[in-house]
Amino acid sequence: MKTLYITVLKVFLIIVSFNLEAISEEKIKIGLVIPLSGEFSYIGESVLKSTRMALNKINDRRITVIPKDTKANPIDTLRVSKELYEQGIKIIIGPVFNESNKYLDELDGVTFLSFTNKIRNNPKNVISAGVNAISQINTIKKYLSENNLSNTIFLIPDADYKREIEQAIEKSNLLLKEKFIYNKDPTLLTKQIEDLTRYQQRKKNLENEIKRIETSNTLNKKKKIDELKKKDTLGFINFDSVIIADFSESLKSVATSLLYTDVSSERIKYITLNQWFDESLLKESSLHPIYFPSINKDNFEIFKKEYVQNFKITPNQISFLSYDLVGLIYYLLINNDFKTNENLFIKKNKFKGKIGIFEINKKTITHQLNFYEIQDNDFKEIF
Repeated sequence: MKTLYITVLKVFLIIVSFNLEAISEEKIKIGLVIPLSGEFSYIGESVLKSTRMALNKINDRRITVIPKDTKANPIDTLRVSKELYEQGIKIIIGPVFNESNKYLDELDGVTFLSFTNKIRNNPKNVISAGVNAISQINTIKKYLSENNLSNTIFLIPDADYKREIEQAIEKSNLLLKEKFIYNKDPTLLTKQIEDLTRYQQRKKNLENEIKRIETSNTLNKKKKIDELKKKDTLGFINFDSVIIADFSESLKSVATSLLYTDVSSERIKYITLNQWFDESLLKESSLHPIYFPSINKDNFEIFKKEYVQNFKITPNQISFLSYDLVGLIYYLLINNDFKTNENLFIKKNKFKGKIGIFEINKKTITHQLNFYEIQDNDFKEIF
């Protein structure tokens, strides 16, 4: 009987050992749907390379990423995503463009971590993993609070992302003095900014004050008039900060219009959205300082350096996000016993990536970002 017991125990241990080994060797497959051909293939190739960098850093044979070519087309995106789903894949990184999310609700058994930063009207199974407007406005809100700035005007262009910004303002509970929608047409913009800042009235105030002193018996009249003539306007500006939801040349146009109406960055705080460290802004010294939320610049520079060392080319911004998304999924898998079920993105969790801190809750991702100042030909970290 004792011999039989030992034999049974040995067989049991062999079976358990075999099963544990099989489980440990079982691959967790993650899909990656990106443009690998066509006009935007350079983005897909960069994302693919950074994904490989992340996998090498993780160095765990249990996780593998399977790429598919979307051709930046929503129909092809759905087709290749179905192919991945048929292989048993339930988590897919991508697609790159918001337009490609269009038909993905047909695959309700799959969770997509899309690179888009748009949070409106996405299918329920698509999680926006980009640096969205809520994350940016929450960071701006922190800066306003820490600097006692309570009279803020939010300038929003009449563009396709207008409603996205408005919804983010609502969800972040940002208190504003005024929200102002402007036309991006340069021929109309300046007049709109003039009206917003009461420029003509303040200019008239100055003219009237000079006339008043000229006809008065005021002491040191000439000196006072000379001082007034150095000014462009006279009068109170009823806001202490302005948030400009714009980028590149359009951002510069709005800021220049503010400067033209005698509302300089020395009088109020110029704040904008994530500029991805656009170096052309460093040259606009007359507009400095300008403040904006963004990813962690030091980590971004380290990533770019490592990427260039590996592949001899410069990465794009989306590839930096893809690097973090691989790490995020791996972290969540570890905390979910390596099960790719729905709980992965529902439970409240935090992950410290290269971009910043990812906050995951109820299939929503937000980021804790850094905040920067453009001044003295440099990007300076505020927090």
